[in-house]
Amino acid sequence: MTKNYDLVILGGGTGGYVAAIRATQLGLKTAIVEKDKLGGTCLHRGCIPSKALLKSASVYQQALRADSYGITVKDTSVNFSKVQDRKQSIVDQLHQGVVGLMKKGKIDVYEGIGRLLGPSIFSPTAGTISVEMNDGSDNEMLVSKNVIIATGSTVRTLPNIEIDGEYILSSDDALELPSLPESMIIVGGGVIGVEWASMLADFGVQITIIESAEQILPAEDQAIVKEMQKQLKKKGVSIYTNASMHEQVNKDNGMVQIQVSEKEQVIDLTADKLLLAVGRQAITKNIGLENTDIQLNEAGFIQVNEHYQTKESHIYAIGDCIGGMQLAHVASHEGKHAVEHIAGEQPFAIKQQDIPVCIYSNPEIAHVGLTEKEALNRGYDIEKGSIRFQAIGKALINGTPDGFVKIISDKATNDVLGIHIIGANATELISEAGLAKVLDAVPWEIGQTIHPHPSMSEAIAEAALDIDHMKIHG
Repeated sequence: MTKNYDLVILGGGTGGYVAAIRATQLGLKTAIVEKDKLGGTCLHRGCIPSKALLKSASVYQQALRADSYGITVKDTSVNFSKVQDRKQSIVDQLHQGVVGLMKKGKIDVYEGIGRLLGPSIFSPTAGTISVEMNDGSDNEMLVSKNVIIATGSTVRTLPNIEIDGEYILSSDDALELPSLPESMIIVGGGVIGVEWASMLADFGVQITIIESAEQILPAEDQAIVKEMQKQLKKKGVSIYTNASMHEQVNKDNGMVQIQVSEKEQVIDLTADKLLLAVGRQAITKNIGLENTDIQLNEAGFIQVNEHYQTKESHIYAIGDCIGGMQLAHVASHEGKHAVEHIAGEQPFAIKQQDIPVCIYSNPEIAHVGLTEKEALNRGYDIEKGSIRFQAIGKALINGTPDGFVKIISDKATNDVLGIHIIGANATELISEAGLAKVLDAVPWEIGQTIHPHPSMSEAIAEAALDIDHMKIHG
């Protein structure tokens, strides 16, 4: 059966379903093709379930420290089965919400595998989508004036490590652990690796991180990384950087055994589980790209222009499949931008330096803009301001004095170049920093904005005032 649309979106993850809702707001007849569940990786295998587990780990740690608040708590323990049940109930509730949004917007959802076709009897241009339906019914042919590819990404693997789902895990596997292991080796010290390390260490698991780069969290400011390493080590996490794994991974007597080279030393490591957290790769295979003129770059991501158009101008691509920052909120904004461009609007350009980046570890990390090293490498003469949370009353009240706010500005123009936060509530506080970047604020404007007292947000004002040597506390 052939059906006609103004827009068909290949992929119903965060970028895809947000784009669909925006399209219906603009009057476009829209359909989504999704092979699994609406909500995609973020809702089912990423952002939401992992943050639910992180919250449970944080609550457990707070319960262990309850005596410091004057509260006596007896027999504190982790019921990991209930932790997993809570995680799944949140995912299920949000999934039903997305399904409801599709019905509300009268967006047709096709459950199956969609593939792009070349020019055919259905359309003189490439882009008709053939949907192999999950229920085994006849293929649906969706003829659309425009297409958005939002197929997302999947876990990246290493050639010498075979994920078996029992001893050697992907992050997808780790989310479904029935019980906590006593120990785990995490290969990869990026965002995913650090979040898992923080969470599992807070649950009482002995963690070792192996990172091939000079530092964990390579994209973060060095001062932030130094603080995070200190906090992880306080939790008992072992960290090896500039480290390389030997090819052989042994599984013997229910344990994983590997060898790691660091600074010309060979180290034998053993743990119950090994988690592979070395990034994600685009899903671009088996979706019919070969039937179009769409091009991939050397890393395997779909090439797009500033409006997310591919080489086929009526076919757009957004989210993880185009590379970039590979964040759910970025995919959502890319989706809205693409739809507005399709509808003839003039969408607001997305600047990478204005996008907040968040790490939901304990402590949390968030930043927007340039790191100090990036600013210096670009030739800026910089000013810096900072304040530690231990000088902020609300942080002491909350029992979360660790961490700091750091602001970097351009000495010549006074423009804010970057704002970096490590500590409790960093992922909430960063939104003020993001607004400051969008509005091209200078530190004086941030500092003169009246912040409520006591509040964690006072730290941002104090760090901004520090650039002009007007900091009151700290």
